[in-house]
Amino acid sequence: MNVLITGGASGLGEAITRILAKDSGNTVYFTYKNSEVNAKKLELEFPNAVSIQCDFGDTDALKTFTDKIIPFDLDVLIHNAYNGAFLKSHFHKIPSDDFLTDFKENILPVIEITQAVLNGFRKKKQGKIITVLTAALVSTPPIGSSVYIANKAYLEKLTQVWANENVKFNITSNSVSPSFMQTNLTATFDDRILDQMIENHPLKKL
Repeated sequence: MNVLITGGASGLGEAITRILAKDSGNTVYFTYKNSEVNAKKLELEFPNAVSIQCDFGDTDALKTFTDKIIPFDLDVLIHNAYNGAFLKSHFHKIPSDDFLTDFKENILPVIEITQAVLNGFRKKKQGKIITVLTAALVSTPPIGSSVYIANKAYLEKLTQVWANENVKFNITSNSVSPSFMQTNLTATFDDRILDQMIENHPLKKL
C-alpha cells in the first residue's frame, strides 16, 4: 500500500508514520517543513519510509510537490500537517490578515494536494482520504482558537464533499478528530490553559 501523510515527521504525524512503516508492505511518503533531523531518523529506521521536504506556504514548492506525487500511485492520502498556532488571541483582537495567511498555508495546500491525488484515485477507481481534524469541533473550543478552528471546520465540510462526489469511484473520505495532545503545535501553551483543559476533560487528563 502506498501512503502519503503530510506533516509526518513530528507529533501525531510521526506516530502515524511509524505505525504505517512497521508494515514492510507499505511505502510511506511523508512530508516535513523544518523537522529534517527527525525525518532522516525515520528514513534510517524504516527503509520503506520516504521523506519529502516542502513548505506548503511556498506556492512554487507546493506546485513542485503536487507534480512529484503523481507517479507515487497512492492508495491512501492522510492530511495531518498544520502550520501555525493552535491558540492566538481573542477573536476580536486577531488581525484579519491572520485568517487569510493561515487559510493560504493550511487550506489551499490541502485542496491542491487532494485534487492531484484524486485524479489518480479516480483512474484506478479506488483510494482513501483521511483528514485529521480536532475534537474541539464537537466540544467547546478553547479561547483564542478561532483561526485554527475555522480552518478545521472548513476541512470538515470538504471531507464530506469529497466523500459524496467520489463514492461511485470506490473512493472514501473520512476524518478523525483527536482530543488535545501535547505536541510541537501546543508546546507554548500557558500551564493555566492546560490545567483548564484537563479540568474540562471528562477523564480529567490529556
